[in-house]
Amino acid sequence: MKKFYITTPIYYPSDNLHIGHTYTTVAADSLKRFKKLQGYDAFFVTGTDEHGQKIQEKAKENNTSPKAYVDGIVADIKKLWSMLDIDYDEFIRTTDSHHEKAVQEIFTKLYEKGEIYKSKYEGHYCTPCEAFWSESQLVEGNCPDCGRPTHMAEEEAYFFRLSKYRNKLLKLYEDNPGFLQPESRKNEMVNNFLKEGLEDLCVSRTSFDWGIKVPFDPEHVVYVWIDALSCYITALGYGGDNDNNYKKYWPANVHLVGKEIVRFHTIIWPALLMALDIELPEKVFGHGWILFDDDKMSKSKGNVIYPEPIIELYGIDAFKYFLLREFSFGQDGSFTREKFLQRLNSDLANDLGNLLSRTITMVEKYNNGNIPQVSLEEDIDTSLSQLAISVADKVEYHMDKLDFSHGLEEIWKLVRRTNKYVDETMPWVLAKEENKARLDTVLYNLSESLRIISILIKPFMENTSIEIRRQLGITEKALWKDSKVWALLSAGTKVEKGDIIFPRLDIKKELEKLEQANQKLIDERTKNMKKENIKVEEVKEVKEELITIDDFDKVKLRLAEIIKCEDHPKADKLLVLQLKLGEEERQVVSGIKQYYKPEDLVGKKVVVVTNLKPVKLRGVESNGMVLAAEDEEGKLSLITTLEELNSGANIS
Repeated sequence: MKKFYITTPIYYPSDNLHIGHTYTTVAADSLKRFKKLQGYDAFFVTGTDEHGQKIQEKAKENNTSPKAYVDGIVADIKKLWSMLDIDYDEFIRTTDSHHEKAVQEIFTKLYEKGEIYKSKYEGHYCTPCEAFWSESQLVEGNCPDCGRPTHMAEEEAYFFRLSKYRNKLLKLYEDNPGFLQPESRKNEMVNNFLKEGLEDLCVSRTSFDWGIKVPFDPEHVVYVWIDALSCYITALGYGGDNDNNYKKYWPANVHLVGKEIVRFHTIIWPALLMALDIELPEKVFGHGWILFDDDKMSKSKGNVIYPEPIIELYGIDAFKYFLLREFSFGQDGSFTREKFLQRLNSDLANDLGNLLSRTITMVEKYNNGNIPQVSLEEDIDTSLSQLAISVADKVEYHMDKLDFSHGLEEIWKLVRRTNKYVDETMPWVLAKEENKARLDTVLYNLSESLRIISILIKPFMENTSIEIRRQLGITEKALWKDSKVWALLSAGTKVEKGDIIFPRLDIKKELEKLEQANQKLIDERTKNMKKENIKVEEVKEVKEELITIDDFDKVKLRLAEIIKCEDHPKADKLLVLQLKLGEEERQVVSGIKQYYKPEDLVGKKVVVVTNLKPVKLRGVESNGMVLAAEDEEGKLSLITTLEELNSGANIS
């Protein structure tokens, strides 16, 4: 039996999961079920990355230990996965004792091979991301990942010789074009990171102690790159006494990750595996984000949608179907409650639910509830049967590309065609005309089409598949190969009508109900957090450090006119501005692309810090920084003057 090993990211348990977080896990679960249905020995790993400074600080705020803090959140995550009927095989935690032991062995092995060395790190440190950045990596002095301010820090640390693997990684991409998908992610890694060169990677920390101790230097803890990424092999028993699963399932067939962590999984992770002489995973797929009205979900913006109310009101299958059908897996997609309810009504209630209901009703009405024998076939019957047995191959094609949406669309073409078949054959007219031979054939074909549909949807909608087969009277186990064969349903099988599987909804009423349920969950969690002395606000208030006028005078501000503006050639979030300051011209790179179009900025006057040290941002020099204001809603505006002044004017 062929094996298939699939993983989700090792999630960071800092808060409750919203719809965006569940996206990867639902996709991984469906892929595992699909492979099992095909006959693969499929193994699915998920888990949590629980070490680091952020967790330690969160625990301290809540007067508890880091382990106790993450235990509570992990319990909620497992509860959600249970609610979603996620069929994972191993849930790995970086606090698991066998994982900690294996990570220490991995770190030691790399050190003894000379792949890790001890040195000092001095650079720009982002506390929320727990990451050091070089000057060239900063975006306007801020963290390139989260956009927050950094501060200079120095720390003794161990480093992994990542720079040495640049050419090997480039060759990996050249020899294995399918290693990273979709194609746009591969281009980003090669052009924005590998071609510019790699710096050695800091892989230990001394500024906090919530982590796995370096065994031969316990002042240091192993940093996330080795700790969390190693979960993909330690979850299989690597480094332990029982490594049977590691020998059986590694290398992974696919790592599913969000696009924001592709770099870690396609540069750092393969380099570590190369250093360890371990076979590389077959594929990494970096999917897009689920946005809310085209904006990233955030508690501070108040636009978080939690999955629990949707599941409780409309069921697991409706939720899973929407996530996988509505969005192209490699691209961002925008979630709205209206889209969800409209999709539920159109695809699930009108198409699938209606097809099952009318088929069972007619079999009961016209043949005493027994699946009839085929008696009189026509060309239209052959057209339906040929389409039905062709769908499985099309689904396989799309699933191999992790194109869940188009795979489901192929299934729904059959659902819609079968509904059309009802309207074309008009069984009620055949019954009135007492054309029993033709009526029996039509009823059989409707039932047989539903049998095949019940197999095709099984990886995505397990409960719905089971219910369709129950109402059709099918007791045999669903097998994928049986979806490629027509006429396996036995004549005489007794159907049993059940409840409507997807009732049609009043969207206006359901919108109110869904919004109230989501808000109720938020209120309950807020109340519980207050009870447990957990801070509700994501950003804590800090006392501002006062400066003197002498400090302020060190910053040189001038008014500049934007005379040219273009997209940055290697970065999605950056614009390259050409500025006129009186007689002087200079270039500034700014991370404002999501707020402004280049053509809208030409001719505008903005305030610029002119005495910053020039830096290169993704290979383009920036000589200064434009100033902007941002409110709590995330709206941003470049700063200018009330009165029209000449460019180059000093600001004090």
